[in-house]
Amino acid sequence: MDGMTRVLLLEDDLGLRMSLRLVLEDDGYDVAEAADAESALAIVDGTRVDIMLVDLMLGGVDGFTFIRRARPVSQAPIVVVSARDGVQDIVAALEAGADDYVTKPFDVAEVQARLRAMLRRPALAPAAATGDTTDVLATAEVVVLDAVEGPLVFDRAAAHLRRGDREIHLTMTEYKLLTVLSDNLGRVLSRTALLDHVWDRGFFGDERIVDVHVRRLRKKLEIDPGEPRTLVTVRGLGYRLDAR
Repeated sequence: MDGMTRVLLLEDDLGLRMSLRLVLEDDGYDVAEAADAESALAIVDGTRVDIMLVDLMLGGVDGFTFIRRARPVSQAPIVVVSARDGVQDIVAALEAGADDYVTKPFDVAEVQARLRAMLRRPALAPAAATGDTTDVLATAEVVVLDAVEGPLVFDRAAAHLRRGDREIHLTMTEYKLLTVLSDNLGRVLSRTALLDHVWDRGFFGDERIVDVHVRRLRKKLEIDPGEPRTLVTVRGLGYRLDAR
């Protein structure tokens, strides 16, 4: 199975789990399936996982807890697939460490598209022309974001973010988001532009997914996230990454 993308499928509905497994295997994925969070955590602890599909409503340990416990162990993208479609549930899952959210019932093609988008690294060259003035601009591989309160350095090629000697771990989505923002250093990017570049598809859900990921990323970039000076909000327009 070496060389195949490995998907961890955490779903307690046997019929749905089997159906998803067949679809994913037809797409060429190596699928590790689990019916409960404890079994899924054992898989994450014991083997390489490239991406995870996670249900929230599980018997025993729920999906939120699984995500919080899995995230320090693995930086693999986590896509939630859940019947819970309230904004609070979506925000809670993203805050726990998920990267994307699909609500049930869903179209299998949507799940396939989300997996491909999560696994695709952001391009380091300029984006293809789309008519949007926020196309990505190529910049240096290493960006110093803050030289005032201790060097905050983003090495895009190595996917490393450091403040001084301390490495700051990024999820795949945070890495993609920071890459797009650093490609457009000093320029305001709207939610729509960030969705287009980071998620690499037309977005089916709530655009506020961007706000949640920005808030998470801001906690890792800022000395005082309540008074951001590196990743700032431009009210009514979007977000801007500034170097100091």
